[in-house]
Amino acid sequence: MASLISMAPLFLLCFFPCAFAAHDYGSALTKSLLFFEAQRSGVLPRNQRVTWRSHSGLQDGKASGVDLVGGYYDAGDNVKFGLPMAFTVTMMSWSILEYKAQLAGSGELGHAMDAVKWGTDYFIKAHPEPNVLYGEVGDGNTDHYCWQRPEDMTTDRRAYRLDPSNPGSDLAGETAAAMAAASLVFRSSNPAYANKLLSHAYQLFDFANKYRGKYDSSITVAQKYYRSVSGYNDELLWAAAWLYQASNNQYYLKYLADNGDSMGGTGWSMTEFSWDVKYAGVQTLVAKFLMQGKAGAYAPVFRRYQEKAEAFLCSCLRKGNRNVQVTPGGLIFRQRWNNMQFVTTASFIATVYSDYLTSSRGSLKCAAGYVRPSELLTFAKSQVDYILGDNPRATSYMVGYGNNFPRRVHHRGSSIVSYKISSKFIACREGYATWFSKKSGDPNVLTGALVGGPDAYDNFADERDNYEQTEPATYNNAPLLGVLARFHGGHSGFNQLLPVAVPLPPAPKRNPNPGSSSSSSSSPVVILQRVTSSWKDKGRIYYRYSTVITNKSWKTVRNLELSISKLYGPLWGLTNSGKSYTFPKWVNSLGPQKSLEFVYIHSASEANVSVLRYDLG
Repeated sequence: MASLISMAPLFLLCFFPCAFAAHDYGSALTKSLLFFEAQRSGVLPRNQRVTWRSHSGLQDGKASGVDLVGGYYDAGDNVKFGLPMAFTVTMMSWSILEYKAQLAGSGELGHAMDAVKWGTDYFIKAHPEPNVLYGEVGDGNTDHYCWQRPEDMTTDRRAYRLDPSNPGSDLAGETAAAMAAASLVFRSSNPAYANKLLSHAYQLFDFANKYRGKYDSSITVAQKYYRSVSGYNDELLWAAAWLYQASNNQYYLKYLADNGDSMGGTGWSMTEFSWDVKYAGVQTLVAKFLMQGKAGAYAPVFRRYQEKAEAFLCSCLRKGNRNVQVTPGGLIFRQRWNNMQFVTTASFIATVYSDYLTSSRGSLKCAAGYVRPSELLTFAKSQVDYILGDNPRATSYMVGYGNNFPRRVHHRGSSIVSYKISSKFIACREGYATWFSKKSGDPNVLTGALVGGPDAYDNFADERDNYEQTEPATYNNAPLLGVLARFHGGHSGFNQLLPVAVPLPPAPKRNPNPGSSSSSSSSPVVILQRVTSSWKDKGRIYYRYSTVITNKSWKTVRNLELSISKLYGPLWGLTNSGKSYTFPKWVNSLGPQKSLEFVYIHSASEANVSVLRYDLG
């Protein structure tokens, strides 16, 4: 019997792909984004689509002399917890950055960016000074004593802050990561806002790094609800990784290399990725930098990060030395309370890493053998399909998707009649007596919410007081955005390892690395080439070259044409127009002080790359 149970996940992985076509990932994506609108605090916008909600928390921060109106309620209660909210925004941003084209193709990119901005607008308010961050509004104890709509809440809305005397490196670090990641989301559409976010991210990282301590030692009311068990080292590395990606500043790349061993980035082999434990996320990002050829002299350290990232994935596939637990139906299972959070994060990492490997033409080596990128994608799909109904109960754990989904969600707003229908005040305990105890379904469907999910044996009880299984959370949905967009859009030839233009680091100029070559500095368009990796195949040595084009001027470069000769292999990141090469299809110009990278592979010395023409203005 034990051997049959252990084979169950493999059996399901083999047969689930047959059911993929039955699920409408685009519909699930649309519904998932609606959930974030239901979680909004503050003054709701005119284009609010979840119409049973109204304005709430309009006095937040006032007693502390600061405006903290806005942000998100994390789950089924009315507290604004900073750590899970920041992680939610980071993961929404990561989803957009990896699968922007798919989100755009599904018509949901605008809604996804709105969801990110609702969070970052709040974080800007919560960070009024360089070394001050408000990390929570309200507290779980008084909030959980009442069952009220957000529009009615009478609970304590005290604001709790971090400062040099009350540090919180984990919370400040995660908020820095969220701001940095979001700055990339808005880099093209709203550069002024993106720069503002990046400025906040710089300050928050410095605050987190200089004044070290766990946030729940300063904001003690958070300990019962969002205790930082992993400490703050993972968040410092996480923030550094996102700041490097957002700025290209080598300081943060060096920070990852110098602190990888001492802070656990190269040492911790994880079987979870969550709002508390960020190591698998850090390791995945650093592995991406390595595969992009950005590691340079730090490659040996970054390879150790990558080994741990791949150990996490091997554990999810149950092909490693220490594997995750799964239910008989094949779902990752870590804990009874809100287990779905671990399912969606693991699915996201598996999806993006599959695309990284495909882009680099690599594979994953596990203790049980080599794994193709497609196997990672199959695993992720098996988890998402389980969520959407391919499970022993035939239950969709996304509210509003399919016919059989949770109807009695542990959520104050959805379980009480809408304020728009009845504005009659509902007192603190009245909500429990009148609404919480009702056996009927919720009067407001919490569309798109991903609830906690089944137990270790695929059992689930759709009961409002069963908060471990029926309470939703924003950080359950956030990683799912990218995965659903990817599955809905398919693989349309994009390359995850070729980034679009990003700003140059605001750091002193450095001389090119020894052995690299660059074009003349007298031209505003500077070309820098270097070898990022090499390998031997059938007696021949192949080299991977990274070529960075930088606009050193303070004007925009347009209509750039490059001449590339002595090229004997494939090239990614430019458009071949016949006699010359031009910008890739997703870039039409190169802004002031910005860079663009392309790569090529061949078994010879570097190709001759030169500028034919460009327009500057």
